[in-house]
Amino acid sequence: MSGLVIKLSPQERLLINGAVIENGERRSRLSILTPNTRVLRLRDAIRPDEAGTPVRRVCYLAQLVLSGDAEAEDIQRHLLRGIEQLSQVFTDPDSRALLHAATEGVVSGEPYVTLRSLRALLPREARLMAVRLS
Repeated sequence: MSGLVIKLSPQERLLINGAVIENGERRSRLSILTPNTRVLRLRDAIRPDEAGTPVRRVCYLAQLVLSGDAEAEDIQRHLLRGIEQLSQVFTDPDSRALLHAATEGVVSGEPYVTLRSLRALLPREARLMAVRLS
């Protein structure tokens, strides 16, 4: 049996193909067998009012594709432009590798890869913002 396996905490919520699903009182495990199912943990979701930094804005765009709120073709150009802008700031090899993976995810139509790679930049962005503000 293959597919996506998600372990849920009590009362944890997911967005699955546009439907919000809430877990019950106990921890549980879901196996999603249908390919190309769009799943987003709501605890990990970036809300529109939280997309106030460059990395968060690009993550939010990728999340729109993953949640089904936008078509990949409509957002692809904006995602690629955002990733290119981030590459002007994140020049270290690790960040470059993450940005390359995010670009590959956009081009190959894999929003999970894109979002996972971009989310890995969030702590780096937070450190840069903290240094800039101090």
